[in-house]
Amino acid sequence: MMAVFNALRGGARLKGRNILIGIIFLTMAAAFTGCGEKAEDNSLTNNSVVEESGENNGIAFSYSNGIDENGFWQDVTALDYVELYDYNSFAIPREVHSISDDAVQSELDAILEYYASSEQITDRAVVDGDTVNIDYVGSVDGVEFDGGSTGGAGTEVTIGVTSYIDNFLEQLIGHNPGETFDINVTFPEDYGQDNLNGKEAVFVTTINYISSPVKPELTDDFVADNLSAENGWITVSEARNGVYADLQKTAVQSYIQEYLVNSVAVKSVPNKLVEYQKNFMIDYYQGYADSYGMELEEFLSTFAGFASLEELLESSSEDNVQSAKYSLAIQAIAEDAKITVSAEDVALYFKEAMGTDDYSEYEESYGLPYLKQVVLGNSVMNYLVEHTVQE
Repeated sequence: MMAVFNALRGGARLKGRNILIGIIFLTMAAAFTGCGEKAEDNSLTNNSVVEESGENNGIAFSYSNGIDENGFWQDVTALDYVELYDYNSFAIPREVHSISDDAVQSELDAILEYYASSEQITDRAVVDGDTVNIDYVGSVDGVEFDGGSTGGAGTEVTIGVTSYIDNFLEQLIGHNPGETFDINVTFPEDYGQDNLNGKEAVFVTTINYISSPVKPELTDDFVADNLSAENGWITVSEARNGVYADLQKTAVQSYIQEYLVNSVAVKSVPNKLVEYQKNFMIDYYQGYADSYGMELEEFLSTFAGFASLEELLESSSEDNVQSAKYSLAIQAIAEDAKITVSAEDVALYFKEAMGTDDYSEYEESYGLPYLKQVVLGNSVMNYLVEHTVQE
């Protein structure tokens, strides 16, 4: 089915290579995107600078490289670089920690949508915006081509949302479930397959049914049946309070992250931390490229909007400095507050945050030092949130 989907859609979306890396990468990206003005000559917004020291000497990237057995940067005392703020009584503005009823309701609605069931509708015509289950067989000049058929397995598409070539999906509008008809499209000249580039194609298409979501009601029974095991909520009231608390914690964390990046004074940033962030990013994109069977620069130009690796590195250089600064600030607070993590803490993190008792696969891929650094960052952030003062 994926071959069929990829044959029709105009472009491919990125797939997560690993949930742990995805979470870390996206969290860091969210913390640094749009934070402060872009500085020049590797200077940060508070005039701290990157130390002039050695490059990575071509050493292959390893996630635990440069991290000691406690999850701290090896041979780096962060307090030598960071001027700490009063993190034990840090004030959070009211507009940050006050969560609106609308925001809570929106989150509850999203939960209900997640648990929605699907009703199969067969007694009306397809309209724009419908989610439709279809089968098709595609051919060019009367000859079927590889990847152009669902094989009778059916696939769901949403008109106006799902990306198929030309106006394939729009031609479903007005037809009824049970109908079989021809859909005529033209592949783009630069589609990427010589046998399909610029070719006119015919897809013999059958509409199986229109899929309509049926959202459950938010009741005590629904909460007890679906949300108690993971969240401990039994009633609607508990669910509302729990969602409020989760949204508030997320908002406070984001505020603290931005403060650490923009407002904490850093005298200088060890160059090896910046090199680590750069190589982390390269490895991340390389993993995507490998999963698509593509060279890195080909992947970057096709899916990420960068003409070359050099362009990616240039555009992300300041973000890499900011990432290094954030990591340095987190370690400085850990040093000052005497926050440490053990293998037992790592195990607890994976059980609570990742839902697994066995993290051996992650340890093999990333090394225990890296996992400890991830958990250390999480522990420091929890500490910071707990010690805030709400205005």
